[in-house]
Amino acid sequence: MKKGLHPENYRLVAFKDMSNDTVFITRSCAETKETLEVDGVTYPVVKVEISNTSHPFYTGKVKLVDTAGRVDKFYQRYKSRQK
Repeated sequence: MKKGLHPENYRLVAFKDMSNDTVFITRSCAETKETLEVDGVTYPVVKVEISNTSHPFYTGKVKLVDTAGRVDKFYQRYKSRQK
């Protein structure tokens, strides 16, 4: 394995699913500015929009996730093309 190729700063990081507030603790080298306290321990936090606890494939429920209004923008753009 080549030296200096892989990051050296792996640490425990909390990943928070913003759609259902589920938190996962795993090792990562992702840079974060926020922290989150879980079970009395403070971890750097990475906020994600969707995870296996909210994804329709894993939950079996069809759910439209639209945090930035992308679907509405799409409908407005192509509204005139509807039959």
